[in-house]
Amino acid sequence: MSDISRSPNVFHPTKPSAVGSRNSLAQEGRRQKDEFDQLIQEETQNILDLVQTKLPKEVLEKLEVMGGLKEKLYNYFNQNYQNMFNRYIVTTEDEMTKKIRNFIDKEENKTLARYTPKEIAELLDQVAGADRFNTGEIEKSIVNMYGHLHGHIQRGVNDLENETNSLLRQKTDVGAFVRGENAYSIVKCSFKDNVFKPKTVTDVKLSVNILDSELISPIFHYQVTVEYLIKDMVSRTIITYIEKEIEALQEQLVEEGKEELQDTEIIFEKMKRVPNYTDDEIEDEKSKRYTFMAKTLIDKIEGLRAEIDPKEFDPLNIRENLKKIIDIENIRNRGFNTSINSITSILDTSKMGYQYIENLKNARELIIREYEDLDVNNLPDERYQIRLKYYDAEQLIKEQEAYDKQMEAFKNEIFHLFDVVESIYQGNKSGFKVNDFQDLSRKVAGSIKKSKKDSTDPLYEEIEKTWNKITLIKTELTDIERLNQTYLYEKTLYKKMLNNIRQKVSTIYGYQNPQVRVIVDNEINFLQREFEAFDYLINPYHIQPGILLDVDITSIKRKRYTMMSMANVLNEFLSAVSKGFQDAAFATFKRRRSTVRADLNQTFASSDETPIVSELPKGPAAFSTGGEETASSEEVKGKADVTPAPKRRGGSSDGLAEL
Repeated sequence: MSDISRSPNVFHPTKPSAVGSRNSLAQEGRRQKDEFDQLIQEETQNILDLVQTKLPKEVLEKLEVMGGLKEKLYNYFNQNYQNMFNRYIVTTEDEMTKKIRNFIDKEENKTLARYTPKEIAELLDQVAGADRFNTGEIEKSIVNMYGHLHGHIQRGVNDLENETNSLLRQKTDVGAFVRGENAYSIVKCSFKDNVFKPKTVTDVKLSVNILDSELISPIFHYQVTVEYLIKDMVSRTIITYIEKEIEALQEQLVEEGKEELQDTEIIFEKMKRVPNYTDDEIEDEKSKRYTFMAKTLIDKIEGLRAEIDPKEFDPLNIRENLKKIIDIENIRNRGFNTSINSITSILDTSKMGYQYIENLKNARELIIREYEDLDVNNLPDERYQIRLKYYDAEQLIKEQEAYDKQMEAFKNEIFHLFDVVESIYQGNKSGFKVNDFQDLSRKVAGSIKKSKKDSTDPLYEEIEKTWNKITLIKTELTDIERLNQTYLYEKTLYKKMLNNIRQKVSTIYGYQNPQVRVIVDNEINFLQREFEAFDYLINPYHIQPGILLDVDITSIKRKRYTMMSMANVLNEFLSAVSKGFQDAAFATFKRRRSTVRADLNQTFASSDETPIVSELPKGPAAFSTGGEETASSEEVKGKADVTPAPKRRGGSSDGLAEL
């Protein structure tokens, strides 16, 4: 290694093979200066000959062809050509020398590691064990530092991109908030003019639903049982095993030159492997469902929740120790705490301060408001509030029941108000003149009946009335639509009824304002305001179990500072918490069939030979709880063997080695 120059660490213009040098050790004594002088003189003479040939005689007489011009051309070539070309060549040679040197160092290190003396292995084992001498923690720290640095850079790039897009497109719609792969998560987004300042201020309602299956870190309610947590972990482990088996099967098919499994075939293969790990025999202690955790332990923690009565607590009991193991891992709170840390840290780094936060931990709900006050009359025109809540299936059923009752209550109140105004309208009619179409219809009903005396067509009064003249006839709901109520028809009907009532009151009283009209107008305003606020809420029929992020923003129309800042917060939060929608067809696609060809295998093996693939394990035998003791054939010698073991193509001998 001493014969190989370490020139990249030296900078010098003339020292051989130094960075920036004009000379190189790789040229083995060639005289570079003479070579370049010959090249430059030849090119200079070629240009002079061309000039003498192309220019007229009278021009040549005025030029110093044999004097200054030749010297200038020579100097020009010498400075540029030699400096650029030669330094490029030398630098390339130096980099190649550096790569060869590093390659030789790497190969020598491999050889030294392969023939490590036994004395060193014994020393490592006596000091701390061979597994303790590693740089894993340092590497993790470096990765974390680079990750945080990359996050800050990415946040700045996102801000710049969002600001640029906003300037170019002037976005004030839904696309200004959630873009790209997270657009599907929007449950509701509504832009409307502020009630108090409709010309200058906009109110925005945005609701995002992140499903359980999309959460990077799963969320559980505080009172979920320890038994459920353990069973959930076992279920995830079983799915992991099955996916590894399918992946190994796919690789085996590819190595054998066969077609890979299609999407539906993969699903059925996964289903066929489920009985290898579990079954439905709940009472049998030897059931496969108790492979990972024995039935006796499962029975001990049945019904055990987040707290144990202090009177019954015994640190030596089995269930208390099992619960302590689960609590130390913090599985119950990890997911929701991660979401809270994510949204608050993003708000801080995005300069979106807040004066009020309420973390309802046991209820799995977080409320953040920029200002503590709730009175809109005292709040500025730029503000926001965020509500983050985790819903499970049972909570959503209760929310749906409450939503149905509230809708029914609005129906009763609006129909009652409609009847009251209709009664006032009919009572204020003059009996001596035609006031509306109904009076006119009753007046001419007799003549119409006489004219249709000999006709088979039914009279208008005899026809069943199915249209209320307010909105179109409602379509009959299917079973699926009843389970997923939209209430769009009812909401449209009630809004039109309130407008119809207001118009009828205006018709009755005109420009007069008696006490009755004031009372009716107050009731109309109240119902209209409350119903619009109710319509502004999220329909629980269209929420699925998972996180619901509900954001209310008030922003000045020409400024939109809060809107644009919140758009950055939302996109970063979704990328930190949600895995996003995943198509199984794309997630399992490993390689193109066009790249797997038998004729590209340049080997000396005969064509009838097939690659050897080790058989995949059928179950996690290492976790057997049947009571049979298994003895290892290998005995502990007290010495550590640091020689790297050869890699096997088929994977580990047991199913748990890779987990």
